[in-house]
Amino acid sequence: MALPYVCLVRHGETAWTLTGQHTGRTDIPLTEGGEDAARALQVRLAEMTFSDVFTSPLQRARRTCELAGFGGLVKVDADLVEWGYGEYEGRRTAEIRGEHPTWRAFEDGYPGGETAAEVGVRANRVISRARACTGNVLLFGHRDMFRVLTARWLQLDPIEGRRFYLDTGGISLLGYDHNLSEPVIRLWNARYSGAPSGPAETKSAAGSRSEPRTR
Repeated sequence: MALPYVCLVRHGETAWTLTGQHTGRTDIPLTEGGEDAARALQVRLAEMTFSDVFTSPLQRARRTCELAGFGGLVKVDADLVEWGYGEYEGRRTAEIRGEHPTWRAFEDGYPGGETAAEVGVRANRVISRARACTGNVLLFGHRDMFRVLTARWLQLDPIEGRRFYLDTGGISLLGYDHNLSEPVIRLWNARYSGAPSGPAETKSAAGSRSEPRTR
C-alpha cells in the first residue's frame, strides 16, 4: 500500500509579496496574477487524491484554496495562520536590518510577535492532525509557517525552517521513505506556470524531474 503524503500549497501572490513586506496576520487579498496562478493549480492538484483539506483562515490562503477547486471540501485550521511578525509586520527585511544589522528571523524572532519555537508548537499540532487522517492531506497556507512545519516533519528544530525556500503558489510534498518512521521531503517548491491544459512537469527535492505518486 502506498504511504500517505501531505501536500503543502503556499498561497498566491499578493501586493506585499511583490514588495517584499512581512505579511503575517494582515489579511490582504491576492493580486490578479495571484488568482490566475491559483487557478492554474487545479491541473496539478487534480492528479492527486486527498482525504482531508485544510486552510489557514487568512483570505489569501482561503482564496487560493477556492480557486484551486477545493472550496467545498476545506476545513479552516487556525494553527495554519502565518508566523506572527509583531512590530515588524509590513516591514521589509532590509529596513529591519538597517536598524538591527545582525537580526535574523528564525534565530531572533519578532518583537511583539512569535519565535520559531512558538510557531513550531502550532506546526506540531497541524502535523498530528494530518497524521491522524485516513489518507493524503492537502494544506493551504503560508511561507514561514510551512518552512517551520517542514522542519518539524523532518524531526528538526523549528529554527531549521530557515533552510527551505518557498515561492508563492509553490507545491511541496511531505511524505515517507520506506515506512512511517522515515519522514522525508518528496517534492519541494514546484510551480505550475503553463496554461491549464495538461499536467505540469515538476522537480523532486533532489532536483530530478518526477511525478508525484498518488493514492
